[in-house]
Amino acid sequence: LGGGGDVGVFVGIERPDWATVQSAVPELHSSVYATTGSTVSVASGRLSFVLGLQGPCVSVDTACSSALVAAYNGSHAVRSAECISAVASGVGLKLLPYATLGAAAAGMLSIDGRCKTLDARANGYARSEGVGAMVVHTDPALASAGSELGGSSVRQDGRSASLTAPNGSAQRTLLVAALNRASLAAADVGSAEAHGTGTALGDPTEAGSLAAVYLARGRPSPLVLGAAKANIGHSEAASGMMGLVRAQQALRTATPSGNAHLRVLNPLIGSRLQGASGRVLMALTPQGLRDVRAGSVSSFGFSGTIAHAVQEALERAGL
Repeated sequence: LGGGGDVGVFVGIERPDWATVQSAVPELHSSVYATTGSTVSVASGRLSFVLGLQGPCVSVDTACSSALVAAYNGSHAVRSAECISAVASGVGLKLLPYATLGAAAAGMLSIDGRCKTLDARANGYARSEGVGAMVVHTDPALASAGSELGGSSVRQDGRSASLTAPNGSAQRTLLVAALNRASLAAADVGSAEAHGTGTALGDPTEAGSLAAVYLARGRPSPLVLGAAKANIGHSEAASGMMGLVRAQQALRTATPSGNAHLRVLNPLIGSRLQGASGRVLMALTPQGLRDVRAGSVSSFGFSGTIAHAVQEALERAGL
């Protein structure tokens, strides 16, 4: 990791199902390990303890944006010289059915268990599990060990139609702030990893925000748009890390992943993109992405906390 013990740990995590499991089994909740094993704060603390790391150590819960907010915090800590480098991670496990039943009752879940992001058939999301981590640093010598976030921003939807409803204006402000912090122009960003849950309201709102910021002034090359959730489902607290990993892989290999389940573009998304002076590619299959300086990642929590990161391309071995 570099820096010896001067390394931060930031973990995106929410709703510890394990704590509920423990409470129902006397042999578990009476264990000496019950308190530490069911507390989200210890998720980050245990990593620092085991690895002997003494930098900042924080567990982050902002719902579905938790992992990307954790990466934002890690990047800020490194840039502020609070630590030499930082481990940013996200984790989401589904051990109990209660949250799934609640999301289904609210009409959030796809009845056929597929995230059909950007597609006209989109009917909700599919819950999935995930865990991922990255090393955040600013030292080029550590390029093979992790990534550098060129710029990132965290904001809030504020007042919108409801607590969980997206706010397009807030999203646009968020995207512009991340670009400014990265000192990049919109045209420098070649791919956008959308939050893209495959919902009737969320996807069109996000597409309109992306078009307003990344396509407003035209661009010499198209913007490649996709979402990991179409391929692996919505891992909720961990989903931002899944997006970061996919975006960095696309930059490393110059080949973005295709969008699973995209057959016919949602007409509401098409209407949001009309009038944009730049072109958008929503890849059905992987296609080239050479000479691209950066890619972007969005992650939005139903709490209203929204995050966006611009990830710069690292040196591509052999390319």
